[in-house]
Amino acid sequence: VPFQILYSGVSSAPPPRLGVDRSSMSVCGPSGVVDQLTLPVPQNIHISNITCDSFNISWDMDGPDRDKITHYFIDLNKKENKNSNQFKHKDVPTKLVAKAVRLPMTVRGHWFLSPRTRYTLAVQTAAKKPDGDYTVSQWSEIIEFCTADYSSVHLGQLLLKAQAMAGRMLPFSVFYRNQNKDYFHQPRDAQCRLMLPSVKDDSGSHGSPISGKLEGIFFSCNTEFNTGKPPQDSPYGPYRFEVSADLLLNQNTNLYFGDFYCMYTSYHYIILVLAPVGSKGDLFCKGRLPALDRSDNCFLTCTAAADGGPLRFHHAQDVILEVIYTDPVDLSLGTVSPISGHTLMSLSTTNAKKDPSCKICNISVGR
Repeated sequence: VPFQILYSGVSSAPPPRLGVDRSSMSVCGPSGVVDQLTLPVPQNIHISNITCDSFNISWDMDGPDRDKITHYFIDLNKKENKNSNQFKHKDVPTKLVAKAVRLPMTVRGHWFLSPRTRYTLAVQTAAKKPDGDYTVSQWSEIIEFCTADYSSVHLGQLLLKAQAMAGRMLPFSVFYRNQNKDYFHQPRDAQCRLMLPSVKDDSGSHGSPISGKLEGIFFSCNTEFNTGKPPQDSPYGPYRFEVSADLLLNQNTNLYFGDFYCMYTSYHYIILVLAPVGSKGDLFCKGRLPALDRSDNCFLTCTAAADGGPLRFHHAQDVILEVIYTDPVDLSLGTVSPISGHTLMSLSTTNAKKDPSCKICNISVGR
């Protein structure tokens, strides 16, 4: 059974920097005779069982003084990436000290590991001396690995937080999408004026499994409390496509929870995915995202009228819903018209980074 190490802090006396060789340092034995230690250098480092905030590590080590090893030093660095989340951990080395245990061991810590992030790692073995200093081996070769997305367990925790924020439900009748005039009037086949899915950007939680992977079309459904209609302002463009809600959400549509986040403001956003049953988007979401009951959830519902009338739709009042529909949508199914309000670009969530300090929408894993 592998040992599991939960690191609770960075060493107050970190090991020497990479490339510094102290493997020939001497240490006094019980008899007072100076013993020369030749500690083995870790070889063939293997990283496995990678999650968004943990990984297992093991390596080979052979040498005459292997039994003298008391500690392992692990030098972990976030790899430079111009697109990295600048609001998460600083790009500084993290040196971890662990007591020598049977390998593999688990490195876990949401305070220094971020999801979907590339890291470099090197290891050295060490023997602690009576004076508290260490005799250390040379550093191992440097390897790279990438942490994973949020798991279904993490998304379940995020879902619980989102449910607490949703508020009461308001009725609505249309999904809508704002864009510039050119988007809706670009040349398309006259027989099939389709809006096509595109890959979701990196907005929201850094560990979201849909960012950069799921293809879809963003829609909104929030309404103004006093009018019951979509707001006249939008951050995405002065023209709006509206489509009847029952054309996108019905008994042939599966509904999934995708994310919950904010952007350093009091507004909170929930991403939901609408995927036609059996579609490419539906297959992607199954097993990755929490499925929601279309007629009974806190965010977006579709219910049948008791008298057999048209479907009824409701959305959560206290959050902004971002709805991703995973199939193409024909413009002929709805209408395009200019809005009377303003284009508020400052409210756009395009590639927006989540506030990692918000206690409402963060969970205790990498943000």
